[in-house]
Amino acid sequence: MRRRSPLPPSPLPQRDGIDAVRVRLPFEGPWASVREYLVERLSGAAPGVVAGMFDAGLVVGADGKAVAADAAYVPGMFVWFHRELPPEVPVPFAVDVVYRDEHIVVADKPHFLATTPRGGHVTETVLARLRRELGIPALSTAHRLDRLTAGLVLCTLRPEERGAYQTLFSDKRVRKEYEAVAPYDPELALPRTVRSRILKERGVLAARQVEGEPNAVTRVEVVDHRAGLARYRLTPTTGQTHQLRVHMNALGVPLLGDPLYPEVTAPVPAGDFRRPLQLLARALEFTDPVTGVAHRFRSTRTLEAWASYAGWAAEQPYGEGAPNQ
Repeated sequence: MRRRSPLPPSPLPQRDGIDAVRVRLPFEGPWASVREYLVERLSGAAPGVVAGMFDAGLVVGADGKAVAADAAYVPGMFVWFHRELPPEVPVPFAVDVVYRDEHIVVADKPHFLATTPRGGHVTETVLARLRRELGIPALSTAHRLDRLTAGLVLCTLRPEERGAYQTLFSDKRVRKEYEAVAPYDPELALPRTVRSRILKERGVLAARQVEGEPNAVTRVEVVDHRAGLARYRLTPTTGQTHQLRVHMNALGVPLLGDPLYPEVTAPVPAGDFRRPLQLLARALEFTDPVTGVAHRFRSTRTLEAWASYAGWAAEQPYGEGAPNQ
């Protein structure tokens, strides 16, 4: 088997913790120039954006030099440029670092902050923030948490080691423990292990359970309960999208603050950071694949609805998800 040639390094430095976009020109196609291809490739950009990038010398080749607007199309050629990003509403909560050595960083992320750049969340992400704050351009994440979930995220410092840490998760060699707040149902027999098949379709916000071989397994336990609410310990052994939220909803105790389960609600305005989803990635436990050290990390964050339901629910109309009064 022929080994792949390594990708060339970016000639452009990161901007706000974000890598430049790398594009490789297809080996076959009808384009006469690099510009013609990028106009087609970036067809969603506003008119004139690509032309402006070339005029300003913002599209560069592997040597770091600007690609001329009339540069001939070269099959397989790499070019780089930075996207002009729209302003993002800052997430006004800190990312805490709970551990750091020469191989990994373990971050404790707040609610509302995405893990990695995606969609409308690019610079306001754990990855971009930590690259800027720690001064580590090579920092990467080994897995991710949903934007609405708080808690522990494992990051790697060396690109050549990232795969080893990612494999821990794909091989289910990381013990993950979550904490959640949801209504208390005295008729619900717990603890139990929930097994189901979860399907998440592209373009559909909510995942759903379907018939078939289970691909999602979660241990659900009650840690404590009071005033119609319970604090749950959730221990997944698989990692399907929205798995914990889907399983808790299926048990009839959807998580407080969940905008998708049991019903998809209207998006909140940008900058509204009230009533966060009451789900926290509390603990990570694994044996380091590089050093052999046995690690166990715990988040120091608290779930607001358990600490003070009234504070969490301030200005929230009384209704579904509120505990019995």
